[in-house]
Amino acid sequence: MDETSDEPPTSAVFLDNCHFSQVIFNNVEKFYVPGGDVTCYYTLTQNIIPRGKDWVGIFRVGWKTTREYYTFMWAPVPSDTHRDTSVQQQIQFKAYYLPKDDEYYQFCYVDQDGVVRGASVPFQFRAETEDDILVVTTQGEVEEIELQNKTLLQENEKLKASCASLQKQNLGLQEELQKTQELQNSLESLRSKTETLELELNSLRKENKHLKELDDCREAELSQLKEQIQSVTSEKDHLDARLKTTMDRMDQLQSLVLNYEKEVENLSQMVLDKTEQLEGLKKENQQLCMSGTHQVKTSLSIRVPGGARQQNQDLMKELEEQKRLVQILQAKKNEADEENQKLKEENDELLRHLSQAEKVSSFPDVSQGPIAAPEVGGLLFGNPYCGEKIWHSASLRKCPICNDVFPEDVETSEYEAHVQSHLLECPVCKETFENSDKQVFEDHIYCHSLE
Repeated sequence: MDETSDEPPTSAVFLDNCHFSQVIFNNVEKFYVPGGDVTCYYTLTQNIIPRGKDWVGIFRVGWKTTREYYTFMWAPVPSDTHRDTSVQQQIQFKAYYLPKDDEYYQFCYVDQDGVVRGASVPFQFRAETEDDILVVTTQGEVEEIELQNKTLLQENEKLKASCASLQKQNLGLQEELQKTQELQNSLESLRSKTETLELELNSLRKENKHLKELDDCREAELSQLKEQIQSVTSEKDHLDARLKTTMDRMDQLQSLVLNYEKEVENLSQMVLDKTEQLEGLKKENQQLCMSGTHQVKTSLSIRVPGGARQQNQDLMKELEEQKRLVQILQAKKNEADEENQKLKEENDELLRHLSQAEKVSSFPDVSQGPIAAPEVGGLLFGNPYCGEKIWHSASLRKCPICNDVFPEDVETSEYEAHVQSHLLECPVCKETFENSDKQVFEDHIYCHSLE
């Protein structure tokens, strides 16, 4: 109950739960004269600790709860609350607030929890009469009263024992009630948590179902991509085989073209030599015709020109034969160039297919790494029919001459320097030759010197 309230703290506790022996009321009169103040004397035993909201009330005999008080006064708190002895206290009730009838009343000490800690004998508010002054009873009546008192004392003891048992039961029931309330609260909390978990479970089930659908779609896409990769890998292998065959054929054609070029150069040199001889013979013939006499001219015309003409005719025939051979070689060279051009186009086509295959095969799930493809329009190790060979080392780290493999951490300049060490470069046209083709390189340089 609120401590600031004007009403005393009470409870619905019945008489059986009260402890009347902790506060003892002293000098209680059988009756008090109406119209006067009443002083109540009582003793606080060491079994009670007084508190600020304890009070003393006047109750009509036969009361059931502490709410049935007639009037009350706040009980003063002793200065020493922690004591080992009893303390005498008193309270004065004003006449204005006292009952006006002649019913029986009694003092009761109630603590701030509403529990009765002590009760006085009954008394009345009426004037004194002669009957109250002298009461004469017989010996038999006294014995009967004493017997009734003993019986009442025995019943009082039984009632006290029953009250103590009921108090224990009440405490046990209160504890069980408190535990039940705690279990009820825990049950409500668990129900709330269960509902929350069920909502989360439903959400997770929906999410799991959605993820399974996505997983099925991904598996289908992955299966389709694997089939595409297998198809592209097969096509790439086929293209690699064709590219290797083409490269071998081109190497053969390159060797054949080089041989043709050497023969053409040799025949050209022979034609030049024959032409110079023919010019010299023409000049000698003109000098012979102009320097001799007519007789000598006639004589010489019979002998010398005939031999000169024969020699000249032989030279002309040989020259014509050389020209015809040059034309035949030139036609073969043109045919080889045409075939070489076709092979170049086919090689470019194969490289384009190979580049497309490399783009598909670079899918992240493929275990094998992609094989580096050359740029479209170029050969794997450069075009052997161009003046300058360009070696690509960005994606393939293998020397085309000695087949040495370079790890990727080796710089490109070092790799190119290694490849260049195997080559001989023409200082005139910048064409490169392998070290193993040194004779071809020297013949090439000699041809530049004849130009």
